[in-house]
Amino acid sequence: MFRNSLRRCASQARVTATASLLSQTRTILPITRRQIVPVLSAFAPLNRIASISRAYSSEAPAAEDEAPVTTPVEEATKFTELEGVHPNLIAAITEGMGYNDMTPVQSKTINPALKGTDIVAQAKTGTGKTLAFLLPLLQRMLVEDPTLARKGAKYNARSDDIRGIILSPTRELAEQIAVEARRLVKNTGLVVQCAVGGTDKRQMLNRTRRDGCHLLVATPGRLNDLLQDTRSGIDAPNLAALVLDEADRMLDVGFERELNEIIKCLPSTTEKVRQTMLVSATIPDNVIRLARTMVRPQDFEFVQTIAENDSLTHDKVPQHIAPVTSWANVFPSLFELVDREVAKAQEDPNGRPFKAIVYFNTTSLVELAGELAYQRERNGAAGSRPIASYVMQSKLTQGQRQKAADTFRRAKEGILMSSDVTARGMDFPDVTHVIQVDTPRDRESYVHRLGRTGRQNKEGEGWLIIPHASVPSARKMLKGLPIKQDGTLESAETDLASGESTAAHAELKSLFGVMPRTLLGATYTSMFGTATDKIAVAEDVNEWTVHGWGWKTPPTVSRRWVTLMGLSRAPGMNISDDGGRGRDREGGGDRRGGFVGDRRGSRHDSDRSGGDQFDSMARSAFRDDAGRGGRGDRGGRGGRGGRGGRGDRDSGRSSF
Repeated sequence: MFRNSLRRCASQARVTATASLLSQTRTILPITRRQIVPVLSAFAPLNRIASISRAYSSEAPAAEDEAPVTTPVEEATKFTELEGVHPNLIAAITEGMGYNDMTPVQSKTINPALKGTDIVAQAKTGTGKTLAFLLPLLQRMLVEDPTLARKGAKYNARSDDIRGIILSPTRELAEQIAVEARRLVKNTGLVVQCAVGGTDKRQMLNRTRRDGCHLLVATPGRLNDLLQDTRSGIDAPNLAALVLDEADRMLDVGFERELNEIIKCLPSTTEKVRQTMLVSATIPDNVIRLARTMVRPQDFEFVQTIAENDSLTHDKVPQHIAPVTSWANVFPSLFELVDREVAKAQEDPNGRPFKAIVYFNTTSLVELAGELAYQRERNGAAGSRPIASYVMQSKLTQGQRQKAADTFRRAKEGILMSSDVTARGMDFPDVTHVIQVDTPRDRESYVHRLGRTGRQNKEGEGWLIIPHASVPSARKMLKGLPIKQDGTLESAETDLASGESTAAHAELKSLFGVMPRTLLGATYTSMFGTATDKIAVAEDVNEWTVHGWGWKTPPTVSRRWVTLMGLSRAPGMNISDDGGRGRDREGGGDRRGGFVGDRRGSRHDSDRSGGDQFDSMARSAFRDDAGRGGRGDRGGRGGRGGRGGRGDRDSGRSSF
């Protein structure tokens, strides 16, 4: 009785404090962090005052009334200790999945979510957050209709009586959530379906109409399409719970309109009370605005699972930066690093096999890297036992994407060339290395990419291979992170223009000679899209095409394109008024018309890599080692003369 009273007091204090933050209108004048902390200091149940100021930034108004200080209640830490959860769900977790102890994120999220209140949770990826929202969601569905706990209930499932919806920003993450959900409901009659873009809509609808659906995991675009289609048969009049996973990412890739349309199609909370859980690694202002439209201000809790002194980076993951002279040194250095780490892993019988994800900023670079890795694999790279390579890029079908993800997930060793589609939420077991090429688009991207290794208390390491012209922007963006300069790669500083070369450079130049001309041309033009100092990038990349690819001139581009990109003053451009159709005779052999996409690969969910309208919004809740939020200003890349200050060629901390 006493414990229950304490819990009620703690809940009331949390609701009072957090509800006042989200229920305010936008007309309230912002206040500063200094104003927030003293006023909220009385709310002990909020765990850490810093988490409130960090989560809601200057939009948070000061609370007028103080709540009584309550003693924190010890929450359950084992799944078997959870009160009121159906034994069929507990058995699936403890016996089927083999989990007994909850992770800190699960304990902090599941316990309050089981009370039925709405949840806004800030949580890192790789911490068990999927199960943290799945269990309360499924439990609520069973509470509202106990008959669904019987396995026979699946035979009565209908497509127009969906009880739970989970939204994910990417196809891969949605599929991953659906797989875990199916494992969790195996002892019940709940039916899980998945609806994502890039797949056959008719096939999905036929399956759902035939087998029914209680829990639908979907991407926003496809779910909105299904709900808007009056002939789809998809409806949720008795919706018990709605989850938005990776909410900040959904807004970043431009799904705000779809989310608003989806909410309009669902029953209003006055018609049918539902629990809403919004999970996000960061809580910027746009996520706050979204939460205000979705959660019940009188009945919700903000769950902060990131400690005040915690970091969104993995401090235990060693991070190295390897500056290279130019783009002509990037791929030789990359594959030199890969070969070295593969050999190291193969020589240690007790070590973990080499399993890496390599991140690039453009789809064409991913495609090119995948083709180079495949050719090296065929040729037996560097005389060592070759390892399998995979790609995630936007010119492959959803089936190929899913196959790549599943195969790489099961693989003991291998290398995945990827865009940011795998950077958030995706779980690939036993990744030993994350290698990032060039400056990421923002600080958060660097952090989330790095989070693919060092998961589940296993070791890993991060590498950043970056042309010297990009070092100034990277230094500004990644300031404060524990990154150490590494000068052990022989290929990094080789000056090809003066005739120097290494075995890696010679091998790559030979491979570039047989790359499809269209692929190299697409790679060339893609590299200017995100560049700030396009003149410096043009000078560097033009030299790369000559000294690294073996071309006599760079790819031909139209005068109009040059003007639009602001490259009229760039030296060495190969300009043609007809756009260069059929003019790249000096390029690589036209061995194939493009990348062969039926080996290993996948397709980005509509490949929305920008979300420009959200890029400028402050990431007020995001905190890392530097204690700063935000996108990070890429700044100027600097010219060729900016290569100075390369630092000592050792593995110690550099001036970076």
